[in-house]
Amino acid sequence: MDDKTKKRTTIKCSFCGRQRAKLKRLITGITLDVAICSECVQLCHDIMEEEEQQEKKLSAVVGSAEEHRLPTPKEIKAKLDENVVGQDYAKKILAVAVYNHYKRIKDQELIAPEGAKLKKSNIMILGPTGSGKTLLAQTLAEILNVPLAIADATTLTEAGYVGEDVEGMLNKLLMEAQFDTALAEKGIVYIDEIDKIARRDSRGGGTRDVSGEGVQQALLKMIEGTVANVPVKGKRKLANKDTIEIDTTNILFICGGAFVGIADIIHERTSDKKTLGFGSAVASKNERPPIGDLLEQVMSTDLATFGIIPELIGRVPILAPLHDLDEDMLVEILQQPKDAIAKQYKKLFKMDGVDVTFSDEALRSVARKATELECGARGLRSILERALLEIMYEIPSNESVTELVITGEMMEGVLPESLVS
Repeated sequence: MDDKTKKRTTIKCSFCGRQRAKLKRLITGITLDVAICSECVQLCHDIMEEEEQQEKKLSAVVGSAEEHRLPTPKEIKAKLDENVVGQDYAKKILAVAVYNHYKRIKDQELIAPEGAKLKKSNIMILGPTGSGKTLLAQTLAEILNVPLAIADATTLTEAGYVGEDVEGMLNKLLMEAQFDTALAEKGIVYIDEIDKIARRDSRGGGTRDVSGEGVQQALLKMIEGTVANVPVKGKRKLANKDTIEIDTTNILFICGGAFVGIADIIHERTSDKKTLGFGSAVASKNERPPIGDLLEQVMSTDLATFGIIPELIGRVPILAPLHDLDEDMLVEILQQPKDAIAKQYKKLFKMDGVDVTFSDEALRSVARKATELECGARGLRSILERALLEIMYEIPSNESVTELVITGEMMEGVLPESLVS
């Protein structure tokens, strides 16, 4: 066996180091000094394809600094109106707060100006279940072209306990930003169910509250602004790093919660009937203002009474209250927004060659059930899905039906004769 033949039989992949005998295919260079196996070729192809997709996505999101213009509060609210029905008061609060936050970031990017240093103002959204808290945060992120991470406060625990630690939220943000640290540091973190980690001093007991005040304490530095070492989780480690440093100074934190019972706290504070004893006047539920009107009067002291620690309240000073969704608003939600549920079902039926129209009676029937169940907009899809089950079952097999008006009777399970097989 000559040297050239011997070298060809002992050659190995220059990347993974495996011998030719253990490989399906090996591609060698002209001099046989360098080789790569088919598996490493595929891996390189996957990496290059992934990085190209990331670059395309980031270029579409970030754009050039000259082209990126911060929308005004009126423009932000107009965009919110396209996706979220009602809640005008909260939309204005959010539009102004977000505009000021990103204007503050632009100020920091310029040469340090003389005068006062602008402080970050995070946001607290208070509103009943299904009133649009998460949708508002998602829409804001889309308007501003920034990454958004959504976290559930009920899954967070103090360090050392089983559960997700607060740094996990930043990992989600990093992943949404395709591991672009600079982009992640200008993103939004939405923490849902923040009311579920209210401290529980009144319940007594000497054990540590691993899901209450301790988690609030763990959130303080991150929300105010700190450099956090975030464990890298994902498809692969970047540059063999186990952690990535993220400065949270310019990350906007939006906290949301239903705060069940805080309306009673607000009413007690604002009510004129504060006398005690047998002769005191007690207001009935019918005499009390609606919950939405009470929430508009919320103050930081009410949050403290509810169980949010003062340190966290100070770091989330902007309060955006939402109203309950009444029947009329739910009807609008079904048909008005860009991605309205009724529009989605029309498209589904259109794919089967049927033009569907929802009558006002049908939409109001769905809204009425959601109101009775007190599930807000969150329950609309499941109610409509259940009501349309038989129709969606029959239509794909019935080519004779090309148009259909869905009535209130159909919402109650009564099928038209044209669909009865």
